[in-house]
Amino acid sequence: MAGQTKELIKTTFLRLLDEMPLSKITVRTIVEACGINRNSFYYHFQDIPSLLEEIVRDECNKIIADYPTIESFEDCVVAAVSFAKQNKRAVMHMYNSTNRDIYERYLWETCKYVVNTYFNTVFPESSISEADREIITGYYESLSFGIIAKWLENGMKGDIESAFHRLCELKRGQAEELISRAEQK
Repeated sequence: MAGQTKELIKTTFLRLLDEMPLSKITVRTIVEACGINRNSFYYHFQDIPSLLEEIVRDECNKIIADYPTIESFEDCVVAAVSFAKQNKRAVMHMYNSTNRDIYERYLWETCKYVVNTYFNTVFPESSISEADREIITGYYESLSFGIIAKWLENGMKGDIESAFHRLCELKRGQAEELISRAEQK
């Protein structure tokens, strides 16, 4: 029962976030929409930011479970934006709120995971130093995060997957070249 109540709170919160800005959502709004009392909310969550944090952490964990391997850099962005595309208005309300940092941390962790998974999948036998690996993956993490953050900043206008696909066409072979140069060092 407690697990069902917790999931009800999270689902209701996401629905409300799809309907209104985060600044308009109160604990009272959530509990009334759920048909529960305030104590039930506070049994599961300290406050609304902790609820938001758990939702985005759950999404990061879902991406980790759904993407144990990533075959292409393009798949990285598909994984990283999947939640945002499915919950467009809710994510925009999060992104345009004072709690934007919670979503940005999630996005950064997601980018870090998908890029590292991509490199582990595509270059499992590379013999580059840990320092070079960190530089290369850091570059791709920053690139992914930056492109997605710009897309969010522009209100999720445009087809990010097509734009990223085009970028990957333009950059084709760059990751392999970076690994090859690092191996020659």
